Amino acid sequence: MKRRSILQGAAAGAAGLALPAMVRAADAPREIRLDYAYYSPSSLVLRRFGWLEQALKQDGIGVKWVLSAGSNRALEYLNGNSIDIGSSAGLAALLAKANGNPIRAPYIFSRPEWTALLVRRDSPIRSLADLKGRKVAATKGTDPYLFLLRALQTVKLKRSDIEHVALQHADGRTALEQGRVDAWAGLDPLMAASELDAGSRLIYRNVAFNTYGFLNVREEFLARHPAEVKRVIAAYERARRWILANTAEAAKILAEEAKVSLEVALLQLKLRTDFSNPQPSSEHVKALQAAAPILLEEQLVKPGTDLNRAIADLLDTQFARGLAGSAA
Repeated sequence: MKRRSILQGAAAGAAGLALPAMVRAADAPREIRLDYAYYSPSSLVLRRFGWLEQALKQDGIGVKWVLSAGSNRALEYLNGNSIDIGSSAGLAALLAKANGNPIRAPYIFSRPEWTALLVRRDSPIRSLADLKGRKVAATKGTDPYLFLLRALQTVKLKRSDIEHVALQHADGRTALEQGRVDAWAGLDPLMAASELDAGSRLIYRNVAFNTYGFLNVREEFLARHPAEVKRVIAAYERARRWILANTAEAAKILAEEAKVSLEVALLQLKLRTDFSNPQPSSEHVKALQAAAPILLEEQLVKPGTDLNRAIADLLDTQFARGLAGSAA
């Protein structure tokens, strides 16, 4: 499917979510459940200042925050109706969508370089090719895991050429530093902390293999409560702009929440996170199109899955128009 068709499909999907204003008003949620995550600094700022609570309090709508330890957890919570809005990596969201998770992504919370491949400071491993036959930790269903698979392809290695150790992100870091695995597909701020605090070395970086930070909404919730979703996005926008204007203060919040040093938080925010383009667009469609083949090649989705259709059904390029803009 050509990019124009994908964008048209996304726009048509957004239009189909519209409900009469009277129905929306009568059906306002009593509570909005959303996640916060250390890989999503905007969520930490928003939760810290209570801006969403303030915006919704006058309408009697409560806010419940749930910590997501990784994209896999956020997407599990969405699929299980434990939260209404959750943050994940773009390719992880596409994987979930293609496998039946009923979500849409109307907002981009950042473009991070949040994952790379790390080894211990004293490791003899110097390149991707050296990973053959080695133990590599990565959290399945997340950007670091998919990053690992794409990275291996660049040196003609397959998943079967390594021993994948499935660990949640924090456990992966511990396993690397304790020598129980040879390498780790890391995730910031844990990755930055392992670099600065333990001397771990990055052996492979590729910002193009880091897919964007997607704010995902359950389709049913978006269809029933579009006005409230727009208010959540407006609050995220406030947090994004505040971070751009107050990066040092935002780093302090990240450091406190994630329990990392200020130096680690600044590395993540200043050098590895781009907050400039929150509006889903052809840029994000093309990034997913480039990344999608790995899902079929590694049999992470059913054979014959139409990933172009899944991209169109996932990315909502119209909903946040006018709410999400470029950097202030």
